[in-house]
Amino acid sequence: MKLTGIGGVAAAIGLLLAAGAATAAETPAIHLGTAVKIGQGIARTMVVESKTGQPASIAVVLSEKALEGLPAGHAGSHEAHVTELPMPAKGPKTGYDHATIDWNPNGHVPEGIYSAAHFDVHFYLIDRASRDAITFKGEAAAEAAKEPPVDLVPAGFVVPPDGAVEKMGLHGVDPSGPEFKGKPFTATFIYGYHRGETVFMEPMVTKAFLETKPDVTLAVRTPKAYSRPGWYPTRYRVAYDAGAKTYVVAMTGLRAWRMGEAPMAAR
Repeated sequence: MKLTGIGGVAAAIGLLLAAGAATAAETPAIHLGTAVKIGQGIARTMVVESKTGQPASIAVVLSEKALEGLPAGHAGSHEAHVTELPMPAKGPKTGYDHATIDWNPNGHVPEGIYSAAHFDVHFYLIDRASRDAITFKGEAAAEAAKEPPVDLVPAGFVVPPDGAVEKMGLHGVDPSGPEFKGKPFTATFIYGYHRGETVFMEPMVTKAFLETKPDVTLAVRTPKAYSRPGWYPTRYRVAYDAGAKTYVVAMTGLRAWRMGEAPMAAR
């Protein structure tokens, strides 16, 4: 089956992410966000809906040309180029308000760890106005940098105060990752916090790793609880579809969490 156009491309990848529908009746629905220009290509969000009406995966899909013509970094700068992506207007509710792709041509801190050119893919649980209001300056600083409760942080993760970023939040990182042990950074998963609450999920992946045209699925360490109801990943996938000429960064193995539930068992 040959599909053309970004809609068909995303649908093709959506089928790959849907855990293998056995029959036509089980074929999942694919819901796409509005396409936004990035580099010389486009990107958009995608939600794959299972036959039971639940989200099976939540992803950002990039056309192959999106990796070309990206802004170059200035010497000594950690400037990020942010592209905002709306979530699909239709489909199951996921708990995520919008996504962003942050292109970091010179990487960012910690130096020597995340210094490679890479994309930060943020799936935000808060709306844009709330995100834009995040600041770690002035009178708001102490409240903004409030340490999240232990149940919101996966075992082994740390939330360093120097990981605070304006209009974004604090970053919870996994110091057991290979990039902290002298190996090259390729991909990782980060949790974001503000005022002691979870505000985003963030797969990070280097441009160089995408250019190897990978297809890897990696485990996500989960906390015991979250601040907001939604669908949360136990895995994430970084993949390239040769036929579609498209990259995908997806949160998979989704599990629902609702306010008032007992803490989730950490994995």
